[in-house]
Amino acid sequence: MEDKTNYSAINKVFIATSLDGFISDKNGGIDWLDTFPEINTIDTGYNAFTSEMDALVMGRATYEKVLSFGIDWPYKLPVFVLTNSLTEVPVELEDKVFLLKGSIEEVLQQIHEKGYHKLYVDGGRVIQDFLRADKIDEMIITVIPILLGEGISLFGSLPNPLVFECMETKHFLGKVVQNHYQRSDT
Repeated sequence: MEDKTNYSAINKVFIATSLDGFISDKNGGIDWLDTFPEINTIDTGYNAFTSEMDALVMGRATYEKVLSFGIDWPYKLPVFVLTNSLTEVPVELEDKVFLLKGSIEEVLQQIHEKGYHKLYVDGGRVIQDFLRADKIDEMIITVIPILLGEGISLFGSLPNPLVFECMETKHFLGKVVQNHYQRSDT
C-alpha cells in the first residue's frame, strides 16, 4: 500500500566510529570512545541534531547496551526498538520506548502513521539494514583516531552502491574529525 500522506520523511545517522570503521570493539565495548575524554566537554552538534528529530530508531543490541549503562534513560525522543525477541519494556520506559518488528518498509510505515517523519537511526545492524534498503538520507560520522582491528563495523554489504556527498567536515581538538554526508541523487 502506497503512503500518500504529504510530509517530508528523512532518516539520519549520528554516530562515532574508530578510524577503521568500527562502532564497538570485538566484545561489544565502547570504552574506546573515551580515548579523548575532553571531547565530552565540547559541542559536537549532537544536541542540535536530536532537536531536529521526531524519534529515534535503534536495534535491540543498542537498546540493551544503553540499558546496561545503569543511568537514567538518556533520550527525550520517543525510541522505537526493532526486535524480534523482546516483548516488553521496563515499566518506567513504557511511554518512551516502543517495540517494533518487520521489514524496514513496514517499520517506517508504522512509525510514520504515528506522526514521526524525521528519524534518528542508531545501531550497527539497523543502520546497515536502512542502508541496504536505501533509506538513509544523511550521516554525521565522528571518527575517533583509534584502530580497533576488529569489532562491529558501521557498514556492511549493499545490493548497490550508494553515493553520498560530504557537506561539511569539522575538526575537534586537533584529533577528531566529523563528516556530514548527504545522499546524492547521482
